[in-house]
Amino acid sequence: MSGTQPLAGIGVLVTRPQAQAQPLCRLIESAGGRPLPFPTIEICPVADPEPARILLGEDWDLMVFTSRNAVELALALGFEGAWPRVTRLAAIGRATAAALTAAGRAPDLVPPERFDSEALTAMPELAAMAGRRVLIVRGEGGRALLGEVLAGRGARVQFAEIYRRVRPAVDARALVADWPTRVGLAIATSDEVLLNLVEMLGADGHDLLLATPLVVISERTAATARGLGFRRVRVAERAEDQAIVAALGELAGGAAAYSDES
Repeated sequence: MSGTQPLAGIGVLVTRPQAQAQPLCRLIESAGGRPLPFPTIEICPVADPEPARILLGEDWDLMVFTSRNAVELALALGFEGAWPRVTRLAAIGRATAAALTAAGRAPDLVPPERFDSEALTAMPELAAMAGRRVLIVRGEGGRALLGEVLAGRGARVQFAEIYRRVRPAVDARALVADWPTRVGLAIATSDEVLLNLVEMLGADGHDLLLATPLVVISERTAATARGLGFRRVRVAERAEDQAIVAALGELAGGAAAYSDES
């Protein structure tokens, strides 16, 4: 195995939504791997965007975007990317921050290391929130933690839910039949992505999936994977494409201290 191509010849199952998978697939190819796109989530607008549109047009002390999807769907509602009526803009993750910056305004707050609600709420700028108006822009049924923590600190929190995550209707029988020769590693970037993957592969693919080394981007999803019975789970150091590919390379080379062994 080449040091410059740690994934040489290995098939990697990429489960991200189709529109977001290409940059990661290109990095896998540059590492010598064979990306196998298999989206387990589709991103769709909410049936009625008007409540979110109203909230997005109001004045806010803090507006938090939880994902790149949230940024893109908010802009699709006709808003300017500068968000002139928002005092502080926050992003969970660098991809989300990049989307906001490209739209016209760099976020004021981005967690410095791990990109999740826990890391954002740990930032000192969000310690004193009494009376602050906060809007969290997210998909339907997003995690409650961020809103609960900020409300517990005295903030007045509301949610603009502007997209839905839908499990695709896909016949996975061909993938399952070819799994031993095509799939060497898999990626799951959220609990929902992982659980949908299990459902989509069905009983025939269950054991094959659990035997496949898996890269995730959070300890929460790693715990979910262990609970499902995955044998090898590696948590990427950061929720970034380069870190995901590095974790894949470690699994491929057998040099990683798997997260379920550490």
